[in-house]
Amino acid sequence: MTEDLRTPLYDLHVERGAKMVTFAGYQMPLQYAGGILAETLHTRRAAALFDVSHMGQLDVVGPDAEMALERLLPADLVDLGPQQQRYSVLTNDQGGVVDDLMVARGPNGLALIVNAARKHVDFSVLQAGLHGDVDVVQRADLALLALQGPQARAVLGRLNPRIGALTFLQQDIFTLAGFPCRVSCSGYTGEDGFEISVRASDVGSLARALLDHPEVALAGLGARDALRLEAGLCLYGHDLDEQTTPVEAGVVFAIARSRRVKGTRPGGFPGAARILEQIARGPARLRVGLLPEERAPLREGVRLFDETGRPVGAICSGSFSPCLNRPIAMAYVQREWSINGTQLFADVRNRQVPARVASLPFVPAQVRRG
Repeated sequence: MTEDLRTPLYDLHVERGAKMVTFAGYQMPLQYAGGILAETLHTRRAAALFDVSHMGQLDVVGPDAEMALERLLPADLVDLGPQQQRYSVLTNDQGGVVDDLMVARGPNGLALIVNAARKHVDFSVLQAGLHGDVDVVQRADLALLALQGPQARAVLGRLNPRIGALTFLQQDIFTLAGFPCRVSCSGYTGEDGFEISVRASDVGSLARALLDHPEVALAGLGARDALRLEAGLCLYGHDLDEQTTPVEAGVVFAIARSRRVKGTRPGGFPGAARILEQIARGPARLRVGLLPEERAPLREGVRLFDETGRPVGAICSGSFSPCLNRPIAMAYVQREWSINGTQLFADVRNRQVPARVASLPFVPAQVRRG
């Protein structure tokens, strides 16, 4: 047994009355006194501050970093501009997803943000797969905040007016409350918002400076999960894994045009043959939204059947939506049952609960695009 790790904001969470839980080996806030419902709704109408310092931050450095990393990711990194950030996936030889991540051009090379539960796996895969004069550096000296919601832009604009010009997936270096930060217009909620990479030694002071603004409230893992499910976003280990391809998961946009069959640098990444074939012909199964027709949420692992009792898939994520005031879920189903409006039945303790396939996201995205 190993003791749970703590982020640099642990004391702040305890001070503000957080209910702490173990997540990905860290002590993290599940919720604060107001509860998950209030935190979720506050994010949608104002601005919520999330501690995401448990996630991994890595730098890929060296003169051949772009081409070396393109051998592991289906992204276009050669043409990645200095103010751009991209969503991508680390794949295996079978086309499954080792992890999903964000990659940007940072001050020291290519800057990656990876999932907390996968960061050690990712580091090993990158170390083994990066060749030439290229290295991968774990940035334990950095912390990460996410400020999300329709008022997030106004709040950060008071600290640095230049941030107001950022649009979705743009990023740059800014000074906030006297601290140098790499700020990206991105997040995990479907709302306009920002992720802020800052020195771990500075993150406590920066977090308190942000909480001094009346629009900003702390939010925990519970609200973060509710928000990402409402936004139709995948959570690794639930909606993504090493047996699931990005095409099946509905994140085919992570496969850059330049890396597809008719692109300028087609293939060349692990699992390319299977992934590109699925893009051309379609996969056998797909991730879909699901609206249960009863009030009880359908949870991960619940099996799905058609009206004849034939098994057609299973729930991968499910919860109650605070914003829609109803249960919502995502599932993997065979392609012929993936059409919106299709009636399915969930097996809940030998009782058939009706549910209909629905389009994603459940709550429309509010990100500011260029």
